[in-house]
Amino acid sequence: MVDEAKTKTPKRLTKKELRSIFLRYGIMTESAMSYEKMHGATWAYSYMPVGEKYYKDNPEAYKRLLTRHAVFYNTEPQTGQLVNGIVASLEEQIGMGNKEIDENVPVTVKASLMGPLAGIGDSVMQGILIPTLLSIAMGLSKGGSALGPVFYIVAYAVIATAITIIAFRSGYKLGVSAIDKLIGESAKRITNMFTVLGMIVIGGLSASTIAVTTTVKIPFGDKTKGLQEILDGFFPGLLPLILVLFTWWLISSKHYGPTKVILILTAVAAIGVLIGFL
Repeated sequence: MVDEAKTKTPKRLTKKELRSIFLRYGIMTESAMSYEKMHGATWAYSYMPVGEKYYKDNPEAYKRLLTRHAVFYNTEPQTGQLVNGIVASLEEQIGMGNKEIDENVPVTVKASLMGPLAGIGDSVMQGILIPTLLSIAMGLSKGGSALGPVFYIVAYAVIATAITIIAFRSGYKLGVSAIDKLIGESAKRITNMFTVLGMIVIGGLSASTIAVTTTVKIPFGDKTKGLQEILDGFFPGLLPLILVLFTWWLISSKHYGPTKVILILTAVAAIGVLIGFL
């Protein structure tokens, strides 16, 4: 009689195992980074549940699993859960003995998607979500209210968590078919769309939240007129725009860090007040 234990087909990953992969990557993404491998150590740690399920009695296969996921990898963490879901689906098929999927496929998928997904993810998270929530939080914080910081912390936690869950589940459900939607011209269009939207959001926030005005008065016939009133007549928000462009120049061209930029802006504001310009 054939031993049923030896012929039994490996089962698919359970919800508990998928949850473990999801949480390991989500929690440890930025906790075990190095310039050599970035998220590599986290990926290897995240796929230990797969090794325990499919390769517990096969040390060599277990070793290959961890080795192939310990290579260099870097992308935006929240939307990056999409790749995690796709790879979980692929590793599940490999563990179940699907010979049509080579062990190198998950590595190729990660290498192919981390760039396009970084562009999309950074545009959504850094360019749209964070500035929008911060603008709302700053408005709620007027007068020293603690509601602003609380709102930002809670809102970001809820939205970012929702994005990661949806991304992981979508990646696992779509599997390798998701690649067609995330590389090539499709990825470029999506990235460009979110980049433009992010620039519009940041531009709007800059105009509405940066308060820079001048107290200078200039001769206007027999009287004097405030320079700020004249500027508002043909270009509202000109001074905030100049300040934003100056800050962008310090960061992009001079490559100054945030602390140095803040000190420079503080010095500019102090000098402006002392000479009577601001």
